[in-house]
Amino acid sequence: MATTYVRSLGLKAVRPRVYLEHFDPLLMLALLGVIVFGMTILYRDQDVLFAQTVRIAIGVLGLVLAAQVDPRVYLRWTLPVYFGGLALLVVTPFVGVTVNGSTRWLEAPGGLRFQPSELMKIAIPMMLGWYFHRHRMPPRFGDVAVGLLIVAVPALLIIRQPDLGTAVLLSAGGLGVIVLSGIRWRWIFAALGLAAAAAPGLWMIMREYQRDRVRTLFDPEQDPMGAGWNIIQSKTAVGSGGVFGKGLDQGTQSRLDFLPESHTDFIVAVIGEELGLVGVTLLLVLYLAVLARGLYIATQASTTFARLLVGGVMLTFFVYVFVNIAMVCGLFPVVGVPLPLVSFGGTSAISLLVGFGIVMSVHTHRNW
Repeated sequence: MATTYVRSLGLKAVRPRVYLEHFDPLLMLALLGVIVFGMTILYRDQDVLFAQTVRIAIGVLGLVLAAQVDPRVYLRWTLPVYFGGLALLVVTPFVGVTVNGSTRWLEAPGGLRFQPSELMKIAIPMMLGWYFHRHRMPPRFGDVAVGLLIVAVPALLIIRQPDLGTAVLLSAGGLGVIVLSGIRWRWIFAALGLAAAAAPGLWMIMREYQRDRVRTLFDPEQDPMGAGWNIIQSKTAVGSGGVFGKGLDQGTQSRLDFLPESHTDFIVAVIGEELGLVGVTLLLVLYLAVLARGLYIATQASTTFARLLVGGVMLTFFVYVFVNIAMVCGLFPVVGVPLPLVSFGGTSAISLLVGFGIVMSVHTHRNW
């Protein structure tokens, strides 16, 4: 009856469909490999495994839906998504949920919490792609300045929460998009010089616990029972795994709770201890497969918006993987960054999978 009524108004009845041609098999296979790997590591805690399964399922549903949407729709919705994300970041310090001294979460009806900063993983590349799509390439100096402002505004709002780690990582992904837009190399070198010159200023605005993380990077033994505990236990776990590891659920550092945050930030240390070099290498191969396929899709994009959007999503993904692993190995300060699609976490996994759905949409809607 509803269909008859719609037709009586002179409209076509629309039936929702999911088209398999809007999926990229190679990218999907690599993503499923990473997800299964993460689930295998989390299986020891059934509550954690169940919660992660629900979140991954929501993320995969988001991926499926995002892959069906024509990229032109994302182009039209860029401004609402970006400025909506900024609005959420503005209100978070006032109405958000505070955990461990940081107000980063908003609570939706039903008690569901999410981090607005995760939305910016997609919103920043979208906004940069939208802006550069409307201007001449390669960008002029004024266009680059606007691009930097697009990145800086959400980064400053995230720093206020405070969440310096996420702000730096999102900024790195956004700057990567600007580089992909084709700016001149002399501008890149000048920016690197300015960043080095501004480092003392950054140190001045950092909070004391953030400074402690940097100090601990260079000398974790100065406070082995305090600030240096995490990285010392992490490196111990990785080193003790050897080539083949101790076996699943046989790691002493994680099982005996010497290793903190073993389900989240330091899950690579668990992998290193239980599966050894072989397990870590397998995970890296899966990550490289995701990155390689995503960057290939970016090179095949037919418009500036699509190319920069896909490139931005993939660069953000790469930065999170690189920083997490470098952090666990003692090559980067501890900044509280989850390992994408492997660490236990909700908003992060969902936002990443939606981003990969957009990547697939760009690849399968190339005729525009």
